[in-house]
Amino acid sequence: MYALKQRPPELGPIERASQRFNAALDALNLAVERRREMDRHHEALLAQLHAMGNDRARLADELDAACARAGELGEVGREVTRRLDVAMGTIRDMLATRGG
Repeated sequence: MYALKQRPPELGPIERASQRFNAALDALNLAVERRREMDRHHEALLAQLHAMGNDRARLADELDAACARAGELGEVGREVTRRLDVAMGTIRDMLATRGG
């Protein structure tokens, strides 16, 4: 024997409105969750940007210090060269006077 399929009862206007309302609430909940996720992502990006700014400032300070140190080493190198030139000149003069 064949079972007769029954059609679902027709929904009344209140039930249809209730379904549309629930669907709208579901869509709103999804939109709110997407917005919250975007806000969390935005906050994470801001934190990374802040960290990069701090890193940039630290690296700029380190670069300035390294440049200053390089300048000091250049001055020291020039002074060492000057002193060696004086010492070699003195040694040449002494050798010329005694040996030559």
